[in-house]
Amino acid sequence: MYPLNSSEMEITTFFLIGIPGFEHFHVWISISICFMYLVAILGNCTILFVIRTEPSLHAPMYYFLSMLAISDLGLSLSSLPTMLRIFLFNATGISPNACFAQEFFINGFTDTESSVLLVMSFDRFLAIRNPLRYSSILTSARVAKIGLVLFLKSMLLVLPFPFILKRLIYCRKSLLSHSYCLHQDVMKLACSDNTVNFFYGFFVALCMMSDSVFIAVSYVFILRTVMGIGSHKERLKALNTCVSHICAVLIFYMPIIALSSMHRFGKTKSPMAVILISDIFVLVPPLMNPIVYCVKTRQIREKVLGKLGIK
Repeated sequence: MYPLNSSEMEITTFFLIGIPGFEHFHVWISISICFMYLVAILGNCTILFVIRTEPSLHAPMYYFLSMLAISDLGLSLSSLPTMLRIFLFNATGISPNACFAQEFFINGFTDTESSVLLVMSFDRFLAIRNPLRYSSILTSARVAKIGLVLFLKSMLLVLPFPFILKRLIYCRKSLLSHSYCLHQDVMKLACSDNTVNFFYGFFVALCMMSDSVFIAVSYVFILRTVMGIGSHKERLKALNTCVSHICAVLIFYMPIIALSSMHRFGKTKSPMAVILISDIFVLVPPLMNPIVYCVKTRQIREKVLGKLGIK
């Protein structure tokens, strides 16, 4: 670490940002965020409750969907309370330790969701490629072990983040450029050498992007398998089982790719665009995934409507 000059003071509080220029609308924005937050929590809890209480949904596909819902809940609970505090009460200050902890959980649940989406693509390939052996290969015990391994892998992968951020010295600058703490955003405030943080952050980003590559490869194999099915009706039926997952992948990865590109390669990036995309990243996937699966997955839709007494 570099020693501080006498004219420099180490920062003891970071300040998060809302949406610059829209301060007068922050209360109204907080109402929208609160509504999205409640819908995301209610939707994902409904998915978990329905899968837990319906024996017909005790199958690998729905177990993986439960893991996706848990990841979405973790992402929501890690980020949205801080956003509401900023927009509703204009309380922008956050201690470095709280910021590092939030950054750890956001990145941890983000990587967990990425890993779950990858495993769900393999699940769809296996279900289409070997439907008769599907249940015997992906037993409940194996699915539980896969879920545990994914969670531990994701949390261990991002575990160094709080420690390598804590070793840095922060002075001169204290204003973060998002409504919550992110690794690449925090490390830019450091006035000591952050080379380790940069390269480890880049490594974690590559690991997450590799998930998207493997998902794409899985769908290449899925399409090859589907094209080998004789009946056109059966092809459509097989592809229809993948629609919800494809939507979830697009909803999750598009904001991440846009945000990462802006941070690393955007020389003339718009601060407003970066802020909006970063907010979309934590708001939209937890909100939209339950909606997509309820709308596009007949079994989930029927069970949810049945629980509500609408069926």
